[in-house]
Amino acid sequence: MKAKVNEGCISCGACVSTCPEVFRFNEEDVAEAYADVTEETKEAAEEARDSCPVSVIDLMD
Repeated sequence: MKAKVNEGCISCGACVSTCPEVFRFNEEDVAEAYADVTEETKEAAEEARDSCPVSVIDLMD
C-alpha cells in the first residue's frame, strides 16, 4: 500500500509521531510518506490518516 501527503500539510506532526515508519518531515518541514505501508504499519498509517487535522493523507492499494 502507498501513502501520500497532499498539498495543504500544516506541519503539525501528527502523522510523523503516529507512524514514523512511513511518515517524516522533509527539508521544507512538510510531512511526506517515505516508505510503503506494510501489514505491520497499516494500522498506524490509518490512524495517522484519520487524525490528520487537514485531511491531506491518502492511502492507496
